[in-house]
Amino acid sequence: MSSNNFETQAIRTQTERSQFLEHSTPLYLTSSYVFEDAEDMRASFADEKDRNIYSRYSNPNTSEFIDKICKMESAESGYAFASGMSAVFSTLAALLNSGDHILSCRSVFGSTQTMFKNILPKWNISTSYFKIDEIELIESLIQPNTKVIYAESPTNPAIDILDLEAIGSIAKKHNIILIIDNCFATPYLQQPIKFGADLVIHSATKLIDGQGRVLGGITVGNADLIKKIYLFSRNTGPSLSPFNAWVLSKSLETLAVRLDRHCDNALKVATFLENHDKVNLVKYPFLKSHSQYHLAKKQMKAGGSIVAFEVKGGVAAGRQFLNSIKLLSLSANLGDTRTIVTHPASTTHAKLTEEERLQTGITGGLVRISVGLEHPEDIINDLKQALTF
Repeated sequence: MSSNNFETQAIRTQTERSQFLEHSTPLYLTSSYVFEDAEDMRASFADEKDRNIYSRYSNPNTSEFIDKICKMESAESGYAFASGMSAVFSTLAALLNSGDHILSCRSVFGSTQTMFKNILPKWNISTSYFKIDEIELIESLIQPNTKVIYAESPTNPAIDILDLEAIGSIAKKHNIILIIDNCFATPYLQQPIKFGADLVIHSATKLIDGQGRVLGGITVGNADLIKKIYLFSRNTGPSLSPFNAWVLSKSLETLAVRLDRHCDNALKVATFLENHDKVNLVKYPFLKSHSQYHLAKKQMKAGGSIVAFEVKGGVAAGRQFLNSIKLLSLSANLGDTRTIVTHPASTTHAKLTEEERLQTGITGGLVRISVGLEHPEDIINDLKQALTF
């Protein structure tokens, strides 16, 4: 009996049971696999058989994790990586050649920006940018050598929303690959493929794991594109470990119930901050004051776990606020059961110039909160006492 319901797919998508008839998928901590005979071995290496050869290529645990995400994202195929950034780099490296061009939203994760700025140019791959409010300019920025349009929604860390359907239509019109980083929303809240994305990338380290335990990344989408990514990755080695895949696959079983609570808590935190006199502005997709509220309601099931707000007083006030936190965690991670507070200007995006930060909405006083699963009153009380400077 099959089901299209998200929660059931997350729980019931499993590898075939072994002779031991285990109820929960076991760990397959093996580096390689044996063959029945010489012909079986030849056919397997010739890709005439779909089977495990070596865990750098595939493994039952990574396959189960990939299968779940593909179903959740309505994707044809996928490949799992050791981290979110290895997914970003390997995906681009597999699909781009020297001389190609990327058109990216200006508001992307700091390490992704660093890759565009300092790493890909080594291979003569260039990047130009559009701002979140410049969707109408995208077509004019497309060059003859543009191969990829890249974006995040919601953006990190300013929590802006991009019109995925509009960008998808442009990419399709010009036969350009559209890649969407869906880390903040997860497949439970948003499925970019339905809006025209060719590929979707996740840092599974974040909400997919949800408890700050392991690193992981994944790219899913068009099967022909994934084949290129697979062939590149099996030879360059950024594969996800079986143990981490096992953890992440189990984590997906509780993604929906966790996200429901994350989103409830985040909306309460955002509402509290919006009414605080030490706060200039609050950005959360499901606050009616968010400039893209109606777009967020169209694209997302709920607002997510991340709240951004600007403390009055700039960088000094932002740092003072962090130093006053008592219960919550100061960390660069997000998507954890524990609420995490980050000051992007002095940490995750510190390597960008001030101009680059401002172009992505990162002011000196901007604080990013990854709202966890603690009781909402306790989260709010810690924020309240930290804002008494």
